[in-house]
Amino acid sequence: MNETLKNTALFAIVALLIVLTGLAQSWNAALLIIAMGLISSIMALGVNLQWGFAGLFNVGIMGFVALGGLAAVLIGMQPTQGAWSAGGWGILTALLMGAATIILAVQVMKRMAKGWLRTLVVLVVLVAGFFIFRALLDPSVSAVEAVNPATTGYLGGLGLPVIIAWPVGGLFAAGAAWLIGKTALGLRSDYLAIATLGIAEIIIAVLKNEDWLSRGVKNVIGIPRPVPYEIDLQNNAGFVEQAAGFGLNPVEASTLWVKFLYVCLFAVVLLVLMWLSQRALNSPWGRMLRAIRDNEVAAEAMGKDVTARHLQVFILGSAICGIAGAMMTTLDSQLTPGSYQPLRFTFLIWVMVIVGGSGNNLGAVLGGFLMWYLWVMVEPMGLWLMQLVTAGMSDGYWLKDHLIESAAHMRLMTMGAVLLLVLRFSPRGLIPEK
Repeated sequence: MNETLKNTALFAIVALLIVLTGLAQSWNAALLIIAMGLISSIMALGVNLQWGFAGLFNVGIMGFVALGGLAAVLIGMQPTQGAWSAGGWGILTALLMGAATIILAVQVMKRMAKGWLRTLVVLVVLVAGFFIFRALLDPSVSAVEAVNPATTGYLGGLGLPVIIAWPVGGLFAAGAAWLIGKTALGLRSDYLAIATLGIAEIIIAVLKNEDWLSRGVKNVIGIPRPVPYEIDLQNNAGFVEQAAGFGLNPVEASTLWVKFLYVCLFAVVLLVLMWLSQRALNSPWGRMLRAIRDNEVAAEAMGKDVTARHLQVFILGSAICGIAGAMMTTLDSQLTPGSYQPLRFTFLIWVMVIVGGSGNNLGAVLGGFLMWYLWVMVEPMGLWLMQLVTAGMSDGYWLKDHLIESAAHMRLMTMGAVLLLVLRFSPRGLIPEK
């Protein structure tokens, strides 16, 4: 009973902070914090599944989130007119050629006996395949990127409802996780960390540089929404009348309603994933994973396939991060590859899991909301605090300028301070694993 009261009180404190933000600033800001808190909680659930259940150290969360964002583009955006005929099919042929080269090299390695002849054949296959791949890819890419480069210059998407991109983003992330897991799982945990970090950086580099796929640093804007546009609501006489009944002008009412609809959609996804995660945690599969996490040697002695179970949970956790990435890109209505930074999309998520409580799904959700609130609000609060402290100092005084400029670092300092305090006084998190 005491544990239930404590957990309720912790969530009530976070809810009170958000309500105070709505009262002091605006309800638009409060709803946006809730929406991003829901997405952050989903990411934290995915990491908690990997680390809290199985002890897998994944520091490539950013890459899986970015793949989810790419899915929103490939599913929701309309195809670029003339791009496929100009070079799209050539790019597809080149990619198939590259995959066939790798498969052929693997088959040669499996079927030929070890020796200099096998090494020579593999090298010939790889070198010849690479040159054919580039010969097909390069002119096709140039042709696609030349199609109206100011506004498109990429293949575009399928023009389907963008909400379909959410599970597709999970599939993209799961596929990348399978490739990483087949390579790195079964080795020491530091190898997995290195592999995930490296693959994440490769994914971001591809998104930044392959304009034909994602427009690179020129960004993709105008990704369709699963909710109405504000301008459409403002032009709806019925909506305007209802807004007036609540004492709101159409502009404010439309932005609030759109954010509220996003919050409802994201909440449904979080609740479904939370229910599935709890079922998994309390199932024989979940108990087996925790047994493997606590003592791999003993689990192997009992006949458990540790590597296979690790691969399963690694794929599932990464898929959840991919779903969250697609949701976030949908909320933003744009894909900006340059904005994917490890500090925001990897290490902040880890802080959420650690502060909330590793191994506890409820703790991951609490950590997601709490740390996202602090991430958003600490910097303006720090600026206000510094302005208050330096109110008596004359303008241009070096100390006043220095303190006000340092307010931008309050966010990082607060993240570190909260993490240290939790590790010192509640090392298992605010809501620890049972």
